[in-house]
Amino acid sequence: MEHLGTARPAAFFDLDKTIIARSSTLAFSRPFYAGGLINRRTVLRSAYAQFVYLLGGADHDQMERMREYLSAMCTGWDVETVRSIVADTLHHIVDPIVYDEAVTLIEEHHAAGRDVVIVSSSGFEVVEPIGRMLGADKVIATRMVVADGKYTGEIEEYVYGPYKATAITTLAAAEGYALQDSYAYSDSVTDEPMLAAVGHPVAVNPDKALRRLAIGRDWPVLDFTKPVALTERTRFREVRRPAVAATAVGAGLAAAGLLLYAARRRARLAES
Repeated sequence: MEHLGTARPAAFFDLDKTIIARSSTLAFSRPFYAGGLINRRTVLRSAYAQFVYLLGGADHDQMERMREYLSAMCTGWDVETVRSIVADTLHHIVDPIVYDEAVTLIEEHHAAGRDVVIVSSSGFEVVEPIGRMLGADKVIATRMVVADGKYTGEIEEYVYGPYKATAITTLAAAEGYALQDSYAYSDSVTDEPMLAAVGHPVAVNPDKALRRLAIGRDWPVLDFTKPVALTERTRFREVRRPAVAATAVGAGLAAAGLLLYAARRRARLAES
């Protein structure tokens, strides 16, 4: 799609450990087990992989092993079953592990008129509903090859490392994003190409290698520490918004009343 008009900035967010506190794919291992997609042994392996991921991040070799693991794990899965499980368990699984600071950043970018794009190596069927829940405008995620409604185990597009930079560059050309004015957020040094592709790179909860790189390049470093229940946060804001509006209306009516009183008093003084 050819974009017409002035180029505009966007904000690109990695998902795992940047917006949410865990690996999005591994977080669904128990619902996938309950849905009959994986066995108990795979659940335990996923729990261990999650622990290793949280402890030390993921370097290139670990990401490659993750790709092989996910390919083997999902071979033969019915795509609609995956989508149904994710939809049914999304809020229960993801809601409590969203970083409050990340949601605030997303809101600030939207308020400034920037599109928010989630760019993740996790599968599209997992990332897309999470992006919708977070209010993201677009999602770029790994896509698996599907035949007869089932995953073949082959990966059509693995959104990882330099491929993230290629993906956002392609999207920017299609949507008219000015990358030099755009923002990117990630926790992993493997996302250095994506961070380097924008004018405002930010390291979030960075692994050791990315922290060193960010300090060396004078990139901002943010540490997110407050996972929040997204539904509760949204409900709180919705409750506050009418209250604030009512206060504003009340203040306006009070001001109007004072003006009317002053005008009448001046009129009475003039008559006397």
